[in-house]
Amino acid sequence: MKWPSTFQESSKRFVHQVPATEFVAFTRSFHGTTMGALALTSEERFHEPFELVMPSVTFVQYESIEEAKRTIQKGKTTAVFVEPVQGEGGIYTATKDFLQALRTFCDDAGALLVFDKIQCGVGRTGHLWAHEAFDVEPDIMTLAQPLAGALPIGVVLLTERVSAAIASGFRYHRSTFGAIASGYQHYHRNTFSVNTLVSQATLAVLHKIHEHGFLASVRKKGFYLKELLNEKLQGNPHVKEVRGIGLMVSVEFDVEVFPLVDAC
Repeated sequence: MKWPSTFQESSKRFVHQVPATEFVAFTRSFHGTTMGALALTSEERFHEPFELVMPSVTFVQYESIEEAKRTIQKGKTTAVFVEPVQGEGGIYTATKDFLQALRTFCDDAGALLVFDKIQCGVGRTGHLWAHEAFDVEPDIMTLAQPLAGALPIGVVLLTERVSAAIASGFRYHRSTFGAIASGYQHYHRNTFSVNTLVSQATLAVLHKIHEHGFLASVRKKGFYLKELLNEKLQGNPHVKEVRGIGLMVSVEFDVEVFPLVDAC
């Protein structure tokens, strides 16, 4: 586990330890607006007027297994970044078949599978981690604000295999740093990492989520919310779809929604 203040940038550093040089992301994706994260975000409106510093990203149609299979290649693809549930893109939930296919393609190509859980992680879907609903395990997982109740935090979770493969940074010596134990450490931290207050908030959030019945309650409320929305909006000609998982739910309209938001 790593505790950076900008989680997505650290995940980019880690995957760059793999010899291949290209990334795969998906349409409607949103991974952030800082450097490498911006390059993985598909919407052009976020790119303007910035010049991307990481141009080697191929965007594949979300949910297209065939296109992903053609694109993820051994010796070429470093990592595949995907949101199991797209948040900013419109609350689109990936299918189990799609995520399992990505796992297979990454294994065959020697690429890393990275799940962005910034919006869909930490209980919002009715599961602690959204991928638990799909029976797929990533190599790297990124988490942020929900983990600390909206306080600023960024966390990158790595499998032991990935952690062991990362080139270590500074070596700490007792002779130089006194009580700090010698040995190699992953030196991908910064001044504001591992904030004590935020860490305590994180423990409180995790304690609450692990209370008996909490996640089951999220699933139950999410089912009721979608059922109620479908009932109330049934027959409305401007409502295209009600979709989502757990309490990550959206309503898609075929008209501009800002007047509706203002009216509410």
